[in-house]
Amino acid sequence: MSDAAALPGQPRGGVLSGPATARAVNVLAPNASPMTLDGTNTWIVAEPDSDLAVVIDPGPLDDVHLRAVIDTAERAGRRIALTLLTHGHPDHAEGAARFAELTRTKVRALDPGLRLGDEGLGTGDVITTGGLEMYVVPTPGHTADSLSFHLPADCAVLTGDTVLGRGTTLVAHPDGRLGDYLDSLRRLRSLTVDDGVHTVLPGHGPVLDDAQGAVEFYLVHRANRLAQVETAVEAGYRTPSQVVAHVYADVDRSLWPAAELSVRAQLEYLDEHGLI
Repeated sequence: MSDAAALPGQPRGGVLSGPATARAVNVLAPNASPMTLDGTNTWIVAEPDSDLAVVIDPGPLDDVHLRAVIDTAERAGRRIALTLLTHGHPDHAEGAARFAELTRTKVRALDPGLRLGDEGLGTGDVITTGGLEMYVVPTPGHTADSLSFHLPADCAVLTGDTVLGRGTTLVAHPDGRLGDYLDSLRRLRSLTVDDGVHTVLPGHGPVLDDAQGAVEFYLVHRANRLAQVETAVEAGYRTPSQVVAHVYADVDRSLWPAAELSVRAQLEYLDEHGLI
């Protein structure tokens, strides 16, 4: 068995659903897959003494899950007053409209097409529902509309798919761009260095107790993959599928379509920087 403390980010063991910090509770969606890991983490965030809660990423369109999120909040004596989205992928956002109907809440997101209500989300926005203080952190790269949420009181950041609790994420080319993603990782790293963030509450997988270690692992991993792709091109592997078969030969083939999106983003980045 692996020692969790030795893994990147020090992932917590045990059951994923339940309290993660003083203000954040996870309700795991039943949509496990190679891409979603154990399933989507739907986060309920609230001040300890507040009767209002914010939900981040209702997850898939699954009434049983959506009602479980509502029931979890109500058992804690809270009413869900706002719904937020880290990005628009269906495993995070497909259930948002139905969830808004069940809770009579607005849905705020960076992408106007995902919003229900007049308010979006952007740099400098602060979520203050029920006395909460949570800052919007733009983290594009996985997708163009990806956001993270900084929860200072818990020294935590909710990262959606930008940083996962296990493994690494994809850069969903062409919407996602590698340069943006690297900038976002550096932005998250600055939260760990300058703002005391030590906990990652990811969109999939376990909570990470070493945020800086996780982000630095991601940066090194991306640099290594980029070098491997550059070397593969120099060796004559020209198409994205050829590069995937060479560079990701040790990765489960079911993940190759996702890997090809990241490779396309890497090839675009190398070309833009005159490296191939």
